Amino acid sequence: MAGIVSTVCGKPAVTGKIFGGKNSPDLRWPWQASLLYHGRHICGAALIDIFWVISAAHCFQKSHEPSDYKILLGYHKLQHPTEHSLQMTVNRVIVHSDFNRSYFMGSDIALLQLHLSVNFTSHVLPACLPEPTTVLPSHTSCWITGWGMVTEDELLAPPLQLQEGEVGIMDNNVCKMYFQGPDSSSSQYSLHEDMLCAGDLITGKSICRGDSGGPLVCRLNNTWFLMGLSSWSLACRAPVSPSVFTKLTYFSSWILEKQTTTPNPDPASAPPQGKPPTLSDVTSLGTVHKPSICTILLFSQIFLLLLLFLKAL
Repeated sequence: MAGIVSTVCGKPAVTGKIFGGKNSPDLRWPWQASLLYHGRHICGAALIDIFWVISAAHCFQKSHEPSDYKILLGYHKLQHPTEHSLQMTVNRVIVHSDFNRSYFMGSDIALLQLHLSVNFTSHVLPACLPEPTTVLPSHTSCWITGWGMVTEDELLAPPLQLQEGEVGIMDNNVCKMYFQGPDSSSSQYSLHEDMLCAGDLITGKSICRGDSGGPLVCRLNNTWFLMGLSSWSLACRAPVSPSVFTKLTYFSSWILEKQTTTPNPDPASAPPQGKPPTLSDVTSLGTVHKPSICTILLFSQIFLLLLLFLKAL
């Protein structure tokens, strides 16, 4: 069984293959959310249920309150909200207790409970969650989406249209080579079982600053499953490295446990949701964490070797 499928999750009104790194068509990714901190887009997120949104733990600070955050849903261009756009207040933020505790960026996951339930429409739908045993077949079509920076130095231009890119899942053992310094035994950056690696090294697709917490979705049995959350990468400039995502199959039980043990909020206690805002820019962005310069230099050497190997085939 692929995963937990409701009657509506993972089935957008618009389908079909779109080449990555381009503007995304409307209605294609209806679970895509923007996480606002004091009215500024800082990270991506994904809708997974009527009360629940999921994002990366590193988008949050312990000193912040749930009231500091809001969730935007039903947006395609952040500068142009429509009648389908929603702004939702956050009742509770649940950051994984093991985040960054045992190793760099471990357990990079957080759940947000909304004050009010979301009414699903063609513009606002949840992504399906995988089961712990869900396996991605080879050559599965997976996509990353977000409103983050286009390159390490270039902001997304107005009207801040959602970007998408098709990526391939990589074996963690292969992916590790891209993040090891000269002394691999002392490398701070490593891949673990709670992480998933994906990318497109040929045409160059990568997560960037402002994409953190955003969805990596893969299509299984004609349904889109949320398989990862954007977590960390090298600098998003050529040569592009793989991107590292929080692996959702690893946290399926944790997500279910938090959802089932957290009571639904009283709608009467919800503050005003406010009019869906028009964001003027995305200059105040969250961070996609990046390894050090020595790792980047080594990656460049590995990338060149891989290109030579591919040409020799």
